[in-house]
Amino acid sequence: MADLHDIRYVRIGSDDLDESVRFATQVLGLELVGREANAAYLRGDDRDHNLVYVRGRDSTHVAGFELKTEAELDAAAAQFEAAGIAVRAGTADEREQRRVGALITIQDLTGNVIDLVARPHHSGTRYFPSRDAGITSFSHIGLRTAHPKEDEAFWTGFLSAKVSDWIGDAALLRIDDVHHKIALFPSSFAGVQHINFQVETPDDIMRSWYHLKKNNVRTVFGPGRHPTSGARFLYFEGPDKMVYEYSTGVRLITEQDEKTYVPRQFPMVPSSFCMWGSEPDIPEFKTEAALARAA
Repeated sequence: MADLHDIRYVRIGSDDLDESVRFATQVLGLELVGREANAAYLRGDDRDHNLVYVRGRDSTHVAGFELKTEAELDAAAAQFEAAGIAVRAGTADEREQRRVGALITIQDLTGNVIDLVARPHHSGTRYFPSRDAGITSFSHIGLRTAHPKEDEAFWTGFLSAKVSDWIGDAALLRIDDVHHKIALFPSSFAGVQHINFQVETPDDIMRSWYHLKKNNVRTVFGPGRHPTSGARFLYFEGPDKMVYEYSTGVRLITEQDEKTYVPRQFPMVPSSFCMWGSEPDIPEFKTEAALARAA
């Protein structure tokens, strides 16, 4: 089993790199740390980068996770191959693009592309926000899954994730103390469903809510509070229909808690996503009945 240390980055396609960078800096509040002909690197903490826009909206989404050592990465590759899971070693160019020392790539049953890396580059300078959104770290992603049970088993059986809670068939998965670093949302296709950045306080969420309204950015959920993780949240839509989230106050499940913690099953209803009454305008968060009404 690959012992995931932390989430590292996400790579997504963009039809307009200039617009994506403008949004990420002026609206989202990230720092631009690198720009190439076909890619832009941004961050919201002291890692080398968290988010990469790659030219072309149809570019494959990639989620990158860190293992502690190259030896662990090599052992994980051998275990995947023994289990019949295709493993591809990263090329020198790909390692340079990812800013890592070692890289293998695998896929879940749905086809989500997962980079496992070791010795990722770290920044020698502090994160300097382009807008004071209160961001403290890149924290988690939502992934689409066409095979919820099977992909959940893949993450828990091969990638050391643990189920914190379910909403319907959507599994919220942790790899450390944080309630979830991966959320698997039933869908008909693969890809990143949303990208989360933690902010310091609920005040940061409310300040950003007004900032988004002034800049005509579409809010798709919130402000609200998740009954699963306890986090206050705000979801909004960026270029290429990608959904971003600010949240704060997420629940921690510590080593001591592990002894007694039992994952909870929440029904697939709006109140399972927000205890304050906000209803999501996000397809993966809606019931089948709500989707039918909107059609």
